[in-house]
Amino acid sequence: MKNCLGDMRKARGLSQGELAERIEVSRQTINAVEADKYDPSLPMAYRLAAFFELPVEELFYNPFRPQD
Repeated sequence: MKNCLGDMRKARGLSQGELAERIEVSRQTINAVEADKYDPSLPMAYRLAAFFELPVEELFYNPFRPQD
């Protein structure tokens, strides 16, 4: 699932490991999500969105919604 997780993480000055620790997943999970090799569960997507104080739709791109 396309996302801007890596950009958001880097803007906060966090490593993948630091972000993983804060949302209670492995660093490998963060790496896979950023590389578009793993689709996060809905609870994980909500935890990430809450951490970055964004709606889920701003962190993850909806492939079924036309992009502006």
